[in-house]
Amino acid sequence: MKGKHFFTSEAVGMGHPDKVSDQVSDAILDAFIAQDPNSRVAVETLVTTGIVVTAGEVTSTGHIEVADVVREMVKEIGYNDPEMGFDYRSCGVVNLIHGQSPDISQGVTEGLGLHAEQGAGDQGIMFGYACTETEQLMPLPITLSHQLMQALNQLRASGEIPYLRPDAKSQVTVEYDGDTPVRVDTVVISTQHAPEATHEKITGDITEKLIRKIIPADYVKGDLRIHVNPTGRFVVGGPHGDSGVTGRKIIVDTYGGKGSHGGGAFSGKDPSKVDRSGTYFARYIAKNLVAAGIASSCEVQLAYAIGVADPVSVLVDTNDSGKLEDEKIATIVREHFDMRPRAMIQKLNLLRPIYRETAKHGHFGHTGDGFTWERTDMADALRKAAGL
Repeated sequence: MKGKHFFTSEAVGMGHPDKVSDQVSDAILDAFIAQDPNSRVAVETLVTTGIVVTAGEVTSTGHIEVADVVREMVKEIGYNDPEMGFDYRSCGVVNLIHGQSPDISQGVTEGLGLHAEQGAGDQGIMFGYACTETEQLMPLPITLSHQLMQALNQLRASGEIPYLRPDAKSQVTVEYDGDTPVRVDTVVISTQHAPEATHEKITGDITEKLIRKIIPADYVKGDLRIHVNPTGRFVVGGPHGDSGVTGRKIIVDTYGGKGSHGGGAFSGKDPSKVDRSGTYFARYIAKNLVAAGIASSCEVQLAYAIGVADPVSVLVDTNDSGKLEDEKIATIVREHFDMRPRAMIQKLNLLRPIYRETAKHGHFGHTGDGFTWERTDMADALRKAAGL
């Protein structure tokens, strides 16, 4: 986009009801994969006052106690006091998980479907995105939004701000000049708290101990508008204040509204589902193209048909920032990346219990052994292929 404009992204904390659901679904996935790496899992979670409902389909040689996994995850998130209206000791757990449809299973099991290779677990379109706005090659608004939530969680867990409770949201508005971020205009933080904490105390603590420390000074030019708990009170929160469902924070999970989204959620799905593995791989491709200097902004779209291994289409869009034509870049991508489900799973080492962490603070822009799609190990080969 040309000229001056503003772009806003939001993130949510671990205790947000939708994020609770995401984390529970991925904790169940991890528990199955830890016992049987080839588990087929598609689990959804609903949370509300005093209850967690899990549903979905699983095919696995592993056996888990779903209620135990759920309570452990709720405890880790921080719901450990009945006064919050939701806690790990007293919440009910309703388990409605059952076996996977054999019609789907044969399409994603090598040698059973119409095609010899392991096919995609469903049809769909997946997008990956990368840009040069941050060192993580992520858009600045969503990066800062997640960093605020991570730091807020640390302030709560450490006891530095003792009245904080798990539910929280952040929102960051950034002013751009063309494609370049120039300053942070507005920060919004809504955080659940104990009833004795005053709005004045919360505003002071959050402003000084969180916002001023996370927002880079280089991006604070003139007045920084700050809104902390703008309703004035946020005591009732989490699943007691609002129901939560797996997969309702897909924009928070990805790029904060920058780039496109195919619509599929990630959490609770094993990597045979291209909603997850295909989206991770599209990010891997886009990030390596940007890291190679081939483009300063890049979106990759992959599309699949259920039961078919090869993508039905591959699209690269550099928003006119590419040093080659997008069609040529797409050809290089096809030559250097094997985008069949089994190959993507092997390349990114996805048959591991790594998914609980992805459900906490977004799936992209992080480091660590579990976030293999964030590696830029293909950048040199792509740079050479592009003649740069």
